[in-house]
Amino acid sequence: MVRVSQADIANPATVRCGTALVSRRPIWPGWIPMLILPVAAIALGSRLVPWLFMWVLAAAIFVGCKWQTWWEQSGKAAGVGMTRSLGYLFAWPGMDAEAFLDTHRHVHRPKIKEWIWASTKTMFGGLLLWGGVRFLPEENGLLAGWVGMFGIILILHFGTFHLLSLAWRSIGVDAQPIMRAPLSAISLSDFWGRRWNLGFRQLTHQLIFQPVRRRTGVVPAILLSFFASGVLHDLVISLPARGGYGLPTGYFLLQGVGIVFERCPLGERLGLTSGVRGWSFAAICAGAPAFLLFHSPFVLRVILPFLRAIGAR
Repeated sequence: MVRVSQADIANPATVRCGTALVSRRPIWPGWIPMLILPVAAIALGSRLVPWLFMWVLAAAIFVGCKWQTWWEQSGKAAGVGMTRSLGYLFAWPGMDAEAFLDTHRHVHRPKIKEWIWASTKTMFGGLLLWGGVRFLPEENGLLAGWVGMFGIILILHFGTFHLLSLAWRSIGVDAQPIMRAPLSAISLSDFWGRRWNLGFRQLTHQLIFQPVRRRTGVVPAILLSFFASGVLHDLVISLPARGGYGLPTGYFLLQGVGIVFERCPLGERLGLTSGVRGWSFAAICAGAPAFLLFHSPFVLRVILPFLRAIGAR
Protein backbone atom coordinates (compact mmCIF):
# COMPACT_ATOMS: atom_id res chain seq x y z
CA MET A 1 0.00 0.00 0.00
CA VAL A 2 1.30 3.45 -0.92
CA ARG A 3 1.05 6.10 1.79
CA VAL A 4 0.04 9.54 0.54
CA SER A 5 0.65 12.61 2.66
CA GLN A 6 -1.50 15.71 2.76
CA ALA A 7 1.42 17.62 1.20
CA ASP A 8 1.40 15.25 -1.78
CA ILE A 9 -2.35 15.70 -2.24
CA ALA A 10 -2.04 19.47 -2.12
CA ASN A 11 0.90 19.58 -4.54
CA PRO A 12 -0.31 20.37 -8.10
CA ALA A 13 2.94 18.94 -9.53
CA THR A 14 1.80 15.40 -8.72
CA VAL A 15 -0.79 13.30 -10.49
CA ARG A 16 -2.40 10.05 -9.40
CA CYS A 17 -1.53 6.93 -11.41
CA GLY A 18 -3.41 3.94 -9.98
CA THR A 19 -2.51 3.93 -6.30
CA ALA A 20 0.73 5.87 -6.70
CA LEU A 21 1.58 9.51 -7.11
CA VAL A 22 3.84 10.37 -10.05
CA SER A 23 5.77 13.64 -10.13
CA ARG A 24 5.10 15.78 -13.19
CA ARG A 25 6.94 19.02 -13.76
CA PRO A 26 5.45 21.73 -15.94
CA ILE A 27 6.79 21.76 -19.50
CA TRP A 28 6.89 25.51 -20.12
CA PRO A 29 10.06 26.37 -18.06
CA GLY A 30 12.06 24.21 -20.45
CA TRP A 31 11.20 26.48 -23.37
CA ILE A 32 11.93 29.85 -21.75
CA PRO A 33 15.67 30.12 -22.62
CA MET A 34 15.04 28.80 -26.14
CA LEU A 35 12.56 31.62 -26.73
CA ILE A 36 14.32 34.46 -24.90
CA LEU A 37 18.05 33.98 -25.54
CA PRO A 38 18.00 34.00 -29.39
CA VAL A 39 15.74 37.06 -29.38
CA ALA A 40 18.14 38.84 -27.02
CA ALA A 41 21.11 37.87 -29.22
CA ILE A 42 19.36 39.17 -32.35
CA ALA A 43 18.56 42.43 -30.54
CA LEU A 44 22.28 42.84 -29.82
CA GLY A 45 23.27 41.96 -33.37
CA SER A 46 23.54 45.50 -34.68
CA ARG A 47 26.12 46.31 -31.99
CA LEU A 48 28.37 43.37 -32.78
CA VAL A 49 30.74 42.68 -35.65
CA PRO A 50 29.27 39.94 -37.91
CA TRP A 51 31.52 37.08 -36.78
CA LEU A 52 30.90 37.83 -33.09
CA PHE A 53 27.17 38.10 -33.77
CA MET A 54 27.30 34.64 -35.34
CA TRP A 55 28.94 33.06 -32.30
CA VAL A 56 26.69 34.87 -29.82
CA LEU A 57 23.54 33.82 -31.69
CA ALA A 58 24.78 30.24 -32.09
CA ALA A 59 25.58 30.08 -28.38
CA ALA A 60 22.15 31.47 -27.48
CA ILE A 61 20.37 28.83 -29.56
CA PHE A 62 22.65 26.10 -28.22
CA VAL A 63 22.10 27.05 -24.57
CA GLY A 64 18.36 27.24 -25.10
CA CYS A 65 18.29 23.79 -26.69
CA LYS A 66 20.51 22.31 -23.99
CA TRP A 67 18.26 23.62 -21.25
CA GLN A 68 15.13 22.27 -22.95
CA THR A 69 16.58 18.79 -23.35
CA TRP A 70 17.84 18.80 -19.75
CA TRP A 71 14.48 19.97 -18.44
CA GLU A 72 12.78 17.09 -20.25
CA GLN A 73 14.94 14.75 -18.18
CA SER A 74 15.03 16.84 -15.00
CA GLY A 75 13.34 14.07 -13.03
CA LYS A 76 16.22 11.75 -13.87
CA ALA A 77 18.72 14.57 -13.30
CA ALA A 78 17.49 14.96 -9.72
CA GLY A 79 18.66 11.44 -8.99
CA VAL A 80 22.19 11.70 -10.39
CA GLY A 81 23.46 14.79 -8.65
CA MET A 82 24.44 18.29 -9.68
CA THR A 83 27.85 17.37 -11.10
CA ARG A 84 26.52 15.29 -13.98
CA SER A 85 23.83 17.84 -14.79
CA LEU A 86 26.40 20.63 -14.93
CA GLY A 87 28.60 18.41 -17.08
CA TYR A 88 25.76 17.87 -19.53
CA LEU A 89 24.85 21.56 -19.65
CA PHE A 90 28.33 23.04 -19.89
CA ALA A 91 30.83 20.35 -20.89
CA TRP A 92 29.10 18.27 -23.53
CA PRO A 93 27.78 19.41 -26.97
CA GLY A 94 25.37 16.48 -27.46
CA MET A 95 21.62 16.72 -26.91
CA ASP A 96 20.85 13.20 -25.66
CA ALA A 97 20.18 14.06 -22.04
CA GLU A 98 18.48 10.73 -21.40
CA ALA A 99 21.62 8.76 -22.21
CA PHE A 100 24.04 11.18 -20.55
CA LEU A 101 22.12 11.26 -17.27
CA ASP A 102 21.47 7.51 -17.12
CA THR A 103 23.81 6.06 -14.48
CA HIS A 104 22.75 2.47 -15.21
CA ARG A 105 24.01 2.28 -18.80
CA HIS A 106 27.02 0.13 -19.50
CA VAL A 107 29.64 2.13 -21.38
CA HIS A 108 32.66 0.59 -23.08
CA ARG A 109 35.86 2.38 -22.15
CA PRO A 110 37.53 3.90 -25.25
CA LYS A 111 40.72 2.38 -26.60
CA ILE A 112 43.96 4.28 -26.99
CA LYS A 113 43.71 4.28 -30.79
CA GLU A 114 40.50 6.31 -30.55
CA TRP A 115 42.31 8.90 -28.41
CA ILE A 116 45.08 9.06 -31.02
CA TRP A 117 42.58 9.45 -33.88
CA ALA A 118 40.65 12.24 -32.11
CA SER A 119 43.88 14.07 -31.28
CA THR A 120 45.10 13.70 -34.87
CA LYS A 121 41.91 15.28 -36.25
CA THR A 122 42.22 18.17 -33.80
CA MET A 123 45.84 18.85 -34.70
CA PHE A 124 45.22 18.57 -38.45
CA GLY A 125 42.36 21.06 -38.13
CA GLY A 126 44.71 23.42 -36.32
CA LEU A 127 47.31 23.08 -39.05
CA LEU A 128 44.73 23.91 -41.69
CA LEU A 129 43.36 26.86 -39.75
CA TRP A 130 46.61 28.49 -38.62
CA GLY A 131 48.83 27.16 -41.37
CA GLY A 132 47.09 26.30 -44.62
CA VAL A 133 44.97 29.45 -44.75
CA ARG A 134 48.06 31.68 -44.60
CA PHE A 135 49.52 30.23 -47.80
CA LEU A 136 46.50 31.10 -49.92
CA PRO A 137 46.74 34.35 -51.94
CA GLU A 138 44.78 37.32 -50.65
CA GLU A 139 42.60 37.40 -53.76
CA ASN A 140 41.42 33.84 -53.06
CA GLY A 141 39.15 34.91 -50.24
CA LEU A 142 36.44 32.36 -50.86
CA LEU A 143 38.91 29.48 -50.95
CA ALA A 144 40.61 30.72 -47.78
CA GLY A 145 37.24 30.94 -46.07
CA TRP A 146 36.32 27.39 -47.04
CA VAL A 147 39.68 26.01 -45.91
CA GLY A 148 39.30 27.89 -42.65
CA MET A 149 35.79 26.54 -42.11
CA PHE A 150 37.00 23.02 -42.76
CA GLY A 151 39.73 23.54 -40.18
CA ILE A 152 37.23 24.86 -37.62
CA ILE A 153 34.91 21.89 -38.19
CA LEU A 154 37.80 19.47 -37.76
CA ILE A 155 38.94 21.16 -34.56
CA LEU A 156 35.49 21.36 -32.99
CA HIS A 157 33.08 18.74 -34.32
CA PHE A 158 35.54 16.00 -35.26
CA GLY A 159 38.34 16.72 -32.80
CA THR A 160 37.52 18.50 -29.54
CA PHE A 161 33.99 17.10 -29.28
CA HIS A 162 35.36 13.60 -29.90
CA LEU A 163 37.93 14.12 -27.14
CA LEU A 164 35.13 15.21 -24.79
CA SER A 165 33.24 12.06 -25.68
CA LEU A 166 36.30 9.98 -24.84
CA ALA A 167 36.77 11.75 -21.52
CA TRP A 168 33.16 11.20 -20.46
CA ARG A 169 33.09 7.58 -21.59
CA SER A 170 36.33 6.99 -19.68
CA ILE A 171 34.45 7.70 -16.45
CA GLY A 172 31.37 5.69 -17.40
CA VAL A 173 29.10 8.36 -18.91
CA ASP A 174 27.23 7.48 -22.11
CA ALA A 175 28.36 10.38 -24.31
CA GLN A 176 28.72 9.02 -27.83
CA PRO A 177 30.57 11.08 -30.49
CA ILE A 178 28.32 13.45 -32.40
CA MET A 179 30.23 12.72 -35.62
CA ARG A 180 30.36 9.05 -36.56
CA ALA A 181 32.43 8.55 -39.71
CA PRO A 182 30.14 10.51 -42.06
CA LEU A 183 32.26 9.58 -45.09
CA SER A 184 31.21 5.96 -44.51
CA ALA A 185 27.50 6.72 -44.93
CA ILE A 186 25.78 4.21 -47.22
CA SER A 187 22.83 6.49 -47.96
CA LEU A 188 21.61 10.05 -47.46
CA SER A 189 19.38 8.83 -44.62
CA ASP A 190 22.36 7.16 -43.01
CA PHE A 191 24.41 10.35 -43.35
CA TRP A 192 21.89 12.66 -41.67
CA GLY A 193 20.30 10.14 -39.34
CA ARG A 194 23.26 8.24 -37.90
CA ARG A 195 26.51 10.02 -38.71
CA TRP A 196 26.47 13.83 -39.08
CA ASN A 197 26.09 16.13 -36.06
CA LEU A 198 24.00 13.73 -33.99
CA GLY A 199 23.52 16.35 -31.30
CA PHE A 200 21.40 18.47 -33.62
CA ARG A 201 19.78 15.39 -35.14
CA GLN A 202 18.69 14.23 -31.66
CA LEU A 203 17.06 17.60 -31.05
CA THR A 204 15.07 17.78 -34.29
CA HIS A 205 14.09 14.11 -34.03
CA GLN A 206 12.73 14.58 -30.54
CA LEU A 207 11.06 17.96 -30.90
CA ILE A 208 9.84 17.87 -34.51
CA PHE A 209 10.10 14.52 -36.29
CA GLN A 210 8.43 12.28 -33.72
CA PRO A 211 5.45 14.56 -32.91
CA VAL A 212 4.78 15.35 -36.59
CA ARG A 213 5.11 11.71 -37.66
CA ARG A 214 2.46 10.67 -35.15
CA ARG A 215 0.04 13.25 -36.53
CA THR A 216 0.70 13.43 -40.27
CA GLY A 217 3.11 10.66 -41.29
CA VAL A 218 6.77 10.18 -42.14
CA VAL A 219 7.14 12.37 -45.25
CA PRO A 220 5.79 15.60 -43.67
CA ALA A 221 7.88 14.86 -40.57
CA ILE A 222 11.06 14.54 -42.67
CA LEU A 223 10.41 17.71 -44.66
CA LEU A 224 9.40 19.79 -41.64
CA SER A 225 12.45 18.62 -39.69
CA PHE A 226 14.79 19.69 -42.47
CA PHE A 227 12.90 22.94 -42.97
CA ALA A 228 13.34 23.77 -39.28
CA SER A 229 17.03 22.92 -39.54
CA GLY A 230 17.31 25.25 -42.51
CA VAL A 231 15.62 28.12 -40.69
CA LEU A 232 17.98 27.76 -37.70
CA HIS A 233 21.01 27.70 -39.99
CA ASP A 234 19.66 30.74 -41.85
CA LEU A 235 19.52 32.56 -38.52
CA VAL A 236 23.10 31.70 -37.60
CA ILE A 237 24.58 32.03 -41.11
CA SER A 238 22.57 34.50 -43.20
CA LEU A 239 21.50 36.94 -40.49
CA PRO A 240 25.05 37.81 -39.35
CA ALA A 241 26.15 37.91 -43.01
CA ARG A 242 23.23 40.19 -43.90
CA GLY A 243 22.79 38.30 -47.14
CA GLY A 244 22.10 34.92 -48.69
CA TYR A 245 18.73 34.69 -46.96
CA GLY A 246 16.90 31.46 -47.65
CA LEU A 247 19.85 29.61 -49.17
CA PRO A 248 20.60 27.46 -46.08
CA THR A 249 16.89 26.67 -45.80
CA GLY A 250 16.90 25.67 -49.46
CA TYR A 251 19.90 23.44 -48.84
CA PHE A 252 18.20 21.54 -46.04
CA LEU A 253 14.94 21.23 -47.94
CA LEU A 254 16.94 19.60 -50.75
CA GLN A 255 18.26 17.10 -48.20
CA GLY A 256 14.74 16.31 -47.05
CA VAL A 257 13.52 15.85 -50.62
CA GLY A 258 16.55 13.66 -51.32
CA ILE A 259 15.74 11.37 -48.39
CA VAL A 260 12.09 11.11 -49.45
CA PHE A 261 13.17 10.20 -52.99
CA GLU A 262 15.76 7.75 -51.71
CA ARG A 263 13.08 5.90 -49.74
CA CYS A 264 10.41 5.89 -52.44
CA PRO A 265 9.94 2.78 -54.63
CA LEU A 266 11.92 4.32 -57.51
CA GLY A 267 14.81 5.25 -55.22
CA GLU A 268 14.90 1.75 -53.79
CA ARG A 269 14.88 0.22 -57.28
CA LEU A 270 17.81 2.47 -58.21
CA GLY A 271 19.70 1.13 -55.21
CA LEU A 272 20.02 4.48 -53.40
CA THR A 273 19.59 3.06 -49.90
CA SER A 274 22.91 1.21 -49.68
CA GLY A 275 26.14 0.31 -51.41
CA VAL A 276 28.14 2.40 -53.84
CA ARG A 277 25.04 3.99 -55.36
CA GLY A 278 23.75 4.98 -51.95
CA TRP A 279 27.13 6.43 -50.99
CA SER A 280 27.39 8.35 -54.27
CA PHE A 281 23.86 9.73 -53.95
CA ALA A 282 24.58 10.89 -50.39
CA ALA A 283 27.86 12.52 -51.43
CA ILE A 284 26.23 14.38 -54.32
CA CYS A 285 23.17 15.52 -52.35
CA ALA A 286 25.05 16.61 -49.24
CA GLY A 287 28.22 17.91 -50.90
CA ALA A 288 27.37 19.44 -54.26
CA PRO A 289 24.95 22.14 -53.00
CA ALA A 290 27.06 23.00 -49.93
CA PHE A 291 27.65 26.46 -51.43
CA LEU A 292 23.98 27.17 -50.64
CA LEU A 293 24.59 26.45 -46.98
CA PHE A 294 27.86 28.35 -46.64
CA HIS A 295 27.11 31.00 -49.22
CA SER A 296 29.58 33.66 -50.33
CA PRO A 297 28.17 36.54 -48.19
CA PHE A 298 28.74 34.36 -45.12
CA VAL A 299 32.24 33.32 -46.15
CA LEU A 300 33.36 36.83 -47.11
CA ARG A 301 31.61 38.89 -44.40
CA VAL A 302 31.74 36.52 -41.43
CA ILE A 303 34.33 33.77 -41.82
CA LEU A 304 37.18 35.80 -43.32
CA PRO A 305 36.98 38.56 -40.66
CA PHE A 306 36.86 35.85 -37.99
CA LEU A 307 39.96 34.21 -39.44
CA ARG A 308 41.75 37.54 -39.28
CA ALA A 309 40.56 38.11 -35.72
CA ILE A 310 42.07 34.83 -34.50
CA GLY A 311 45.30 35.33 -36.44
CA ALA A 312 44.67 32.64 -39.03
CA ARG A 313 44.67 34.97 -42.05
